[in-house]
Amino acid sequence: MFYKSEVIRQKMNEAGCVGMPFLFGVTFEGEEGFFLPHPLSQQEVMFDIGGKGNAPHLPDHTPSFRFESEPESFATYQRRFETVMQGLHRGDSYLTNLTIRTPLRTSLTLDEVFLHSKARYRLLVPGKFICFSPERFVTMYEGRIATFPMKGTIDASLPGAREIILSDPKETAEHNTTVDLLRNDLSRVATQVNVKRFRYLDNVCTSKGEILQVSSEIEGILPDHYREQLGTILFKLLPAGSVSGAPKEATLRLIGAAEGEPRGYYCGVAGYYDGESLDTFVIIRYIEQRGEHLFFRSGGGITAQSDCRREYDEAIQKVYLPFQSS
Repeated sequence: MFYKSEVIRQKMNEAGCVGMPFLFGVTFEGEEGFFLPHPLSQQEVMFDIGGKGNAPHLPDHTPSFRFESEPESFATYQRRFETVMQGLHRGDSYLTNLTIRTPLRTSLTLDEVFLHSKARYRLLVPGKFICFSPERFVTMYEGRIATFPMKGTIDASLPGAREIILSDPKETAEHNTTVDLLRNDLSRVATQVNVKRFRYLDNVCTSKGEILQVSSEIEGILPDHYREQLGTILFKLLPAGSVSGAPKEATLRLIGAAEGEPRGYYCGVAGYYDGESLDTFVIIRYIEQRGEHLFFRSGGGITAQSDCRREYDEAIQKVYLPFQSS
């Protein structure tokens, strides 16, 4: 099940050639991951990817639960933030995704979190992590590829939230940069790349209330026989631009200096191929298990115009469960 990335790339190509369904996941660093052929025939790894998967039906009733987090202090975050800002001012990067790891305590098991989560993409790898991601990465179907970068988050209950997030100069610049980066990435594997939808809004339900998230849609035309190259094409796009930054190589070094540890599966990419179409997502809204301890990973994009307190508050706002108790 677990392999080095080169093996996963090869297995994806081979499966695409013969139309064999598979489930896969790759770490943010792109060094390793997992590959499951015919994933609907097993029940160890649970998934629901755009409505396809082996997950049981969502229960009607969500029980009361305890969910407590202990975010790192503002001073600790500020030191990470300043490392990123120094890199931005040097010109190493013009957009850097900065993330934090938050210890959790909850009365729910990860199986229960998976069962009750309401998200477009859900994935549970026992003993490792659970993900309830709202962010699609790329889709490949009938000779087309599309990607859906998500940048910009706001509390939906704020008066005028929609207008605030769409008119905010920093959020606009961050989103524009990410769209430009992903458009360039797609141009490496496709032709006729264009922005089909720009800065549309999605409502996301969380245990803290609703939030609004801003996304765009970019698409292109794949080469003939692209199914024989599913892995090759996908790996050329990694890591996902929305959770790394631009330019990628220098920004990844800056992320390493600021965060001080590998992200692992957090901010990596996973997906399901049903024999005809490939649907993938960014592994965000993520709880990892380390022994008996749980940690929630969250973050956001930093530009030269970013305010440290606002970025800190946004990273903490993203520590949530995608459901509310009945």
